[in-house]
Amino acid sequence: MKFYKSLLLFVAITFSVTGCKTIKLEPVEILTFKQKLEQLFTNSEITELSETEHFKKAYQIVLEQPLDHKNPEVGTFKQYVYLSHIDETKPTILVTEGYNAIPKTYELSEIFRGNQVQVEYRFYGKSRPDSIPWQYLKNDQAIEDYHKIVTKLKRIYTGKWIATGISKGGETVLIYKSKYPWDVDVAVPYVAPLINSQEDPRTQIHINTIGSKECREKITNFQRLLLKNRTTVLSEISNYANAKKMNFTELSIDEALEYATLEFPFSFWQWGGLCEEIPNETATPKELFNYLNKIVGISFYNDITYYDLLPSYYQHMTELGYYGFDITPVKDLLQIVHKPTNLRFAPKNVDLTYNPNYIKEVQDFVENKGKKILYIYGEYDTWGACAPNPKPHVDALKMILKGGSHSTRIKNFSTEDQQIIYNKLQNWLGYSVTIYPLEN
Repeated sequence: MKFYKSLLLFVAITFSVTGCKTIKLEPVEILTFKQKLEQLFTNSEITELSETEHFKKAYQIVLEQPLDHKNPEVGTFKQYVYLSHIDETKPTILVTEGYNAIPKTYELSEIFRGNQVQVEYRFYGKSRPDSIPWQYLKNDQAIEDYHKIVTKLKRIYTGKWIATGISKGGETVLIYKSKYPWDVDVAVPYVAPLINSQEDPRTQIHINTIGSKECREKITNFQRLLLKNRTTVLSEISNYANAKKMNFTELSIDEALEYATLEFPFSFWQWGGLCEEIPNETATPKELFNYLNKIVGISFYNDITYYDLLPSYYQHMTELGYYGFDITPVKDLLQIVHKPTNLRFAPKNVDLTYNPNYIKEVQDFVENKGKKILYIYGEYDTWGACAPNPKPHVDALKMILKGGSHSTRIKNFSTEDQQIIYNKLQNWLGYSVTIYPLEN
């Protein structure tokens, strides 16, 4: 028998039986997996990537997505999707990124050893047009992006679907679930806030009550030390900026220092800062700056990051909401930022009217009707103050890691708590789905 390395298998068999007609079968086309993707996503750019972990194939897919799904004639933008494939019948993990997408294997993809579809949020990262049409950077438009992608990929992937995301990406999971409850079988948002105002006061209540009184006093003292040593700390910032070739033209380093100082308590609890590490009066200016840089990151205020995060602040200030700043501990030491607001970091000359009902509607859905949602949170994480609380009658599970931060993942829980999580996932997805427990 002779074998051909061909994409098409031609079968032409002729049966000759006395008294019967001759039957000729048409050619049968066998498609490669990449060709299946090309049939689903016409006019897209599909590039093979190196596979990693348990995956057998990996692809970068660049889609032409409508700017406005209700009015496709407006135009399109290029949206980047990273697909990692193992088997068409395995569970598929949809990663709803809140920002740009950096290809990597997510925790749930390891737990299920399934396929992974990682979608970059519209107008972030590589999916950002040269000039952003802000009126189309709406959550409902992004949800339509995901819905369109999932609907097409379900023609290939016939197993269970799980949506997951972290922080703003987790918030996107909850919004998606509220708009298309049946698109996925299970949703797993990590450390996802649902913020109920443009600058939600619940985060400040959390900051004022979490941890010990002694630790909170050390945080306030550190903030004051930064501004009392303003001249020498600014010198350290300048040296660091020059070494890293950072520019501070959108914000001066003076303004960056004050915003970073005001930001410090939020970031400290968000990222699990250690009270015993907070510098005191004996610290040098360099030590003060180094710790501020470790917790907040002064690069957050340089021109590149300012530009990169414009879409984020636009969304927070118009639909998602954000947090505010408490100037009380350092009010007498501020020279520039007397009325701090995150509107400072949003795009200029753009309508920033806030819609107070958008997230409230999402919260109402997930708390009262959001079945099969696994919520993962860290106890100390500042964003946990804005976490939804599913009602007792809703078949959902909320897990809070004691002392955990914004970096909390399933692998951080005890073996016993992990088993609770696995049992619930197994129950929701059915026992035909295999779970591969993570190693502690």
